[in-house]
Amino acid sequence: MKQHLQDSLKSAMASGWLILKFVMPLYLLADVLLYFDLLRHVSFLFTPFTSLLDLPPEAAVALASGVLLNIYAAIAFAAPLQLSPYQWTVLAVFLGVCHSMIVESAIMARLGISYGYSVILRGLGACLTVTPVLLMPASFFGKTVRNNTVAIAHYHDFWQMLLHSLGKALVLSVEIILLISLIIVLMDLLKSSRLVQAHLKKVNTAFSIIAGQLLGITYGAGILIREATLGHLNREDIFFIGTFLMICHSLIEDVLLFVLFGANYWVIIGVRLTAALLLSFSLQRLFRVLSLDWVVRP
Repeated sequence: MKQHLQDSLKSAMASGWLILKFVMPLYLLADVLLYFDLLRHVSFLFTPFTSLLDLPPEAAVALASGVLLNIYAAIAFAAPLQLSPYQWTVLAVFLGVCHSMIVESAIMARLGISYGYSVILRGLGACLTVTPVLLMPASFFGKTVRNNTVAIAHYHDFWQMLLHSLGKALVLSVEIILLISLIIVLMDLLKSSRLVQAHLKKVNTAFSIIAGQLLGITYGAGILIREATLGHLNREDIFFIGTFLMICHSLIEDVLLFVLFGANYWVIIGVRLTAALLLSFSLQRLFRVLSLDWVVRP
């Protein structure tokens, strides 16, 4: 038992370290971009999407921040715009699928899923997933605008920002290692039972999907990398789970952030789960028929 626990912890630390090598430098890059306000120079690229998503033109910076950086930056820029509950729901669904592209696409690439596939899938997937919401009447969401605020931190100088960013990155690193370790240890204990041994492949898939759905791609990919390294998941498994998680992940923290501003929780969850199931099963069938070596490395 003791040796089993040590092996699980060793495997968890290795998976956590692989994730951290991508997360920490890109996390710092995101803070640097915010500090110098560089996203405003590329926000014009997202202006056409604001009209398509029934959002005001000023929301272009929020879209750029969410797609390229993270959900927190997007909400901070969107909070002063007095968006309606309908608009917050639209933003939540679109950015729920298509956010943190720089960091999370790099993480999926480490798993073996092509960076290009990640970007294309999440871009098109976000547009498809948000379409049912755009067809709903705005009156369905109510009219109450919540005056919550999320502020972007301001610093006296670059070095103060960098030190603060390093501190946050270190805290995130500890969280990643602890959570991945806990999940892997629990998973290994569960998999050692006779009942689970008979359905081991389903358990491997389920744990990876559940971890990603509840906690996010960063944690889900950590479990996936470990299971793939041990040979518990083949290329098709990785393709299916990766596709599912890129459409539907982090259903607790990220979604609740938008709900605080009036977004409809059940609409967000419903359309993302439905889109994830339809896209992952459809693309899995295509994966079986076509040679898609460019999508998932052998």
